[in-house]
Amino acid sequence: MNLKLLFFRLLLVASCLPGVCFSPAAVAAEKSAGTIGISVLTLNNPFFKEIADSLTREVARNGYQVITVSGDFDVARQQNQVKDFIVRKVSAMVLCPCDSKAIGPAIREANRAGIPVFTADIACLDPSSKVVAHIATDNLQGGRMAADAVVEALGGKGRVGILDHPEIESVLLRTKGFEERLAELNLKPGVQVEIVAKLPGGGDKARSFKAAQDMLQAHGDLNAIFAINDPSALGARAALESAGRAEKVRIIGFDGQPEGKAAIKAGKIFADPIQFPDRIGVETARAIQKYMNGEDVPAQILIPTALYHQADAARDPSVK
Repeated sequence: MNLKLLFFRLLLVASCLPGVCFSPAAVAAEKSAGTIGISVLTLNNPFFKEIADSLTREVARNGYQVITVSGDFDVARQQNQVKDFIVRKVSAMVLCPCDSKAIGPAIREANRAGIPVFTADIACLDPSSKVVAHIATDNLQGGRMAADAVVEALGGKGRVGILDHPEIESVLLRTKGFEERLAELNLKPGVQVEIVAKLPGGGDKARSFKAAQDMLQAHGDLNAIFAINDPSALGARAALESAGRAEKVRIIGFDGQPEGKAAIKAGKIFADPIQFPDRIGVETARAIQKYMNGEDVPAQILIPTALYHQADAARDPSVK
């Protein structure tokens, strides 16, 4: 148990003994073990909101309060949020970096202030910054699953484009896993799936719509698109519908957000390697508590994905 929290609980017990009296302020202090600062990539994406919400619920069990803010894809904004956490003297901070490399200087500021930093979903790629633990989906494995799904969707032959987001570490791993697995599958008899395009969709529906339009114009024989998250996949689907090619090009997404699952059920997306953001939040909270207790914390905690098809969506009571 957090020693500070244990101390205040002992005070609370002692305050109930005859002849012992503590001020209401001292007793009330037992209710808060400190404050955790959370800055996610964007709260407009349900995935990151679920990470923040589950993390908040879990740390509350140990008496922590939470400040949650959104970087909104702007690393300068997120750097200022880290500075604010430092001024507020938070007990720890959790970041889903807006830029895996550019967030480094802000994390180093937190290091100098003695505030432990944890990253969730998206890692920091600055080697001079110290992060206690990174908790995330096994994105490399998820990318490999996406390649399996593309080959399945195309019956082993076709041309595929990728809508990626090269500034984000988790996406780099998804794309790497996809490309590596596809190269392996192409060595098998009867499999010939070629990557013909890779364009940045920014993980955003509107940007991915435009990128997919450009991809379709450049590649009239495109058979499939691997989109690195559900907003990208939905943007690609809108572009296909606009071009009258929705029935000719298969889409593989990534995430398993409610809107993405609904699109899979409707046959608009072929499949998703799905993530479990609630588990990322819970495991991050547990890592924080272990660190506060002086226990060893693994530098990396990875949560496996699962491939989710239309048949899974049909059985899923959460999908409307």
